[in-house]
Amino acid sequence: MENMRKTIFGRLDTLTVLLYCALVFVGLTAIFSVEHRTADTVLWNMSKSYTRQFIWLGVSLFVGLLIIMTESRFFSSIAYLSYTIGIFLLIITIFAGVNVKGSHSWLGTGSFRFQPGEVCKIFTSLAIARFLSSPETNFKTRKHRIIGIALALAPAVLILAQQETGLALVYFCFFLVMYREGLPNAFLVVGGCVVGLTMATLLLDKWVLFGLVTVIVLVAAFLMRNTLRRNVVAIIGLASIWIGCVLFSIVLVPFAFKNVLQKHQIDRIYSTIGQDVPAEYMKDLKPGEKVVRKVNASEYNVNQSKIAIGSGGFWGKGFLNGTSTKNQFVPEQNTDFIFCSIGEQFGFFGSFVLVGLYLSLMLRIIFLAERQRSHFSRVYGYCVAAILFFHFAVNISMTIGLAPVIGITLPLLSYGGSSLLSFSILIFIMIRLDSDRQVLIR
Repeated sequence: MENMRKTIFGRLDTLTVLLYCALVFVGLTAIFSVEHRTADTVLWNMSKSYTRQFIWLGVSLFVGLLIIMTESRFFSSIAYLSYTIGIFLLIITIFAGVNVKGSHSWLGTGSFRFQPGEVCKIFTSLAIARFLSSPETNFKTRKHRIIGIALALAPAVLILAQQETGLALVYFCFFLVMYREGLPNAFLVVGGCVVGLTMATLLLDKWVLFGLVTVIVLVAAFLMRNTLRRNVVAIIGLASIWIGCVLFSIVLVPFAFKNVLQKHQIDRIYSTIGQDVPAEYMKDLKPGEKVVRKVNASEYNVNQSKIAIGSGGFWGKGFLNGTSTKNQFVPEQNTDFIFCSIGEQFGFFGSFVLVGLYLSLMLRIIFLAERQRSHFSRVYGYCVAAILFFHFAVNISMTIGLAPVIGITLPLLSYGGSSLLSFSILIFIMIRLDSDRQVLIR
């Protein structure tokens, strides 16, 4: 047994472990810097977030050690069972969840709470890896593509029912994994068109948008004129696209804003694109009341975040010298907006180094995934990289005003036990699978 343990630890990818440790250290430092005060007489204070995060780090490392000591085939064998448990927890959360800041996505009592949606990212990654690597799966068939998409989106639908839009959007990153495994380009094209059409609907007058869509379809018809003369199906398809775009813009988007999205979510979207919320979407507007332009909470948060980051300059103000973060001008500065503490204290240089660490970790995980002999391990590695990329890209984009504020944490940096533990488990499972990269895992 002792020789086996030595062999396992000798096969661990040292670079991935070091990058993980570096990011966790930066996270603890950042959380400490925004909470520590000169009047504090002791460092170990359970009322401080950095102390609780340090304890969660200990828990995460202990769980990581257990993962390293676990047989690698175990993760494939429990994939579907863990996914089922995750779905069950998400359903329970809808009815028995704790309300935290407008979100009904937490379970627990007293001071102990956790988000099943965070843990379910691990279960979904394992389930998708097991499904796509199964000998019975032919991902070129429509049936198996639908099953793969359903595995990814079922948790997202349940999380949306908990009013946790940001976490639900994370599950769309699994489309990147399925694209690597053979999902047609058409899915990405359709996804891009949906996003573009939604933005155009918000920014343009409906008649201008109607005319724009009509012109685009007419240009497409002109380019396809030879095909359209001989193919009735092509004519019906082009007409269906035109009707679908019009219905999407005029019916579906307004319906979603009026009946699906919450007021604060609408505020965040329109503040990101620099527009006032239309009166028809002002859910608290009384009949006859005029719309008065206000700076909403998310817009204030982003403005303060950009001020903090910009004030850091190139080299930053120095460790523990961040005035905006010290004086708590930036709300949620140890969770969603933790990046602004790095930008203010360590400037552009520190931010550049941090981005470099993240990119290095993601590229290293992709490298590990590509060198796996097992299909299961490769797909799982891409799931981990996709989740990290989505969190990293969206979190930093929203702190600098390039994306709506949707409550996405910065991996391994943001305060939160559920977040730190789930990301640690994701990464340590990949490290363990890579240590047996020559083994075929079914």
